[in-house]
Amino acid sequence: MLCITCKNLSLQIICKDCQKNLLIPSFHKREIEDGFFNYSFYTLSELEDLILSKYYFHGDRVFNILAKLSFAKFAQNFSFTQQVIAVPIDDHTRHDFSHTAILAKHLKSQFITPKYNCLKASNIVKYAGKDLEFRQKNPRRFKTTNISNQMTILCDDLITTGATIKEAKKALEKKNNQVLFSLTLADAKL
Repeated sequence: MLCITCKNLSLQIICKDCQKNLLIPSFHKREIEDGFFNYSFYTLSELEDLILSKYYFHGDRVFNILAKLSFAKFAQNFSFTQQVIAVPIDDHTRHDFSHTAILAKHLKSQFITPKYNCLKASNIVKYAGKDLEFRQKNPRRFKTTNISNQMTILCDDLITTGATIKEAKKALEKKNNQVLFSLTLADAKL
């Protein structure tokens, strides 16, 4: 097969050279609410085509590579005084996989346990390309099940305005969960 980034022959969808030389994560921090931060590993311009792979059948392979290079490395270096639950935002399955569940899976470590199907949007609306006003007028209306009184981390692929993350945080907090921070692959404002 051909590497989707450099078009050279590769055994993986993204070749080892591109993984090593082009997909080097850097850590970005953005305050999205007073004292609440999102951490991301790439700028949107670095990953835009790769993030869009979530809409295609090969996206699971792309997201597994990106998560291995970023989320898994983060998890290896993360320590905390108690167990933390990684919660993927709206991990419903599209195109036979959930990109947010893949990200959460790669956070599994001594201190982090992924938990799936506990934060679902009841309003399935596409936010891609929409402004903050549209997002505020069309909330996701998250439903939280099977998680309460936990220390959590939110996982998503992209942060643009932060509206989805803030809404997800509030939904978890209604069930007495504490959200430490959110992690995303990319930040659209960088």
